[in-house]
Formats: sequence, structure tokens, C-alpha cells
Amino acid sequence: MFTDKFLEVIGKEGVVSIVSCADNEAHVVNTWNTYLVNPDDGRLLIPAWAMRKTEKKTLKNNKVLLTVGSKEVIGRSGRPGAGFLIEGTAKFISSGPEYDMMKAKFSFLTRVLEVTVTSIKQTL
Repeated sequence: MFTDKFLEVIGKEGVVSIVSCADNEAHVVNTWNTYLVNPDDGRLLIPAWAMRKTEKKTLKNNKVLLTVGSKEVIGRSGRPGAGFLIEGTAKFISSGPEYDMMKAKFSFLTRVLEVTVTSIKQTL
């Protein structure tokens, strides 16, 4: 599901925006590309420290949108800058083997945001 270009983008530094929506209100939180972990099964694991409002919204509506990009990667136009729009479903993990693996990589996390990707589209 994840293209080589997408994997190249998340390997470079850039901002990830995570959008959740419930109660007729969208909420956006940011993290970094290099914090995304791809377990090779159509999911992304993201260390969560705060993200409390995101968690509350995903309990009501688990659909999320993410955008990722990096100006260090050549995009569709042949110029620097590649980006993606990701649609998926989200849940927060607070225990188990994936939590432990992520905690070993990112000591600051309190939970892990798991996004099961349903759609990915290159936008840049």
C-alpha cells in the first residue's frame, strides 16, 4: 500500500498533521514525519504524548486524515517537495507489544496512535 515515494517522505523530516472530527468540530494536532513507524501491514504507529483531544474525538469518530510531506523529496512535478493525504481509522494503544516497542524508540510517549490506512494519495 505504501509506495517507495511515501516511505522516502516519512524518512525525511517534515510536519505531519492529524485531523480528527467529532461533535461538528475538527481538531488538528501535529507531529514529525520521522516519528511515523510503518509495521509493513497498512498501519502507521505514532507516538502520542498529549493528543488528549484527538483521543476523545476518535472515541466518537475513529476516521482521521493525515497529511505528510517533505521538501527534501522530489515530487510529482519533478521539483523538490512531495506530499501525501492519508485517510484511515484511529485508535490509541496503551499496552502490549507494539506499545512496548514504540516506548523503547520514543521514551516520551504515553500512548501510541495506531492509524489503519484506508486510502493514500500523493498530492505533491
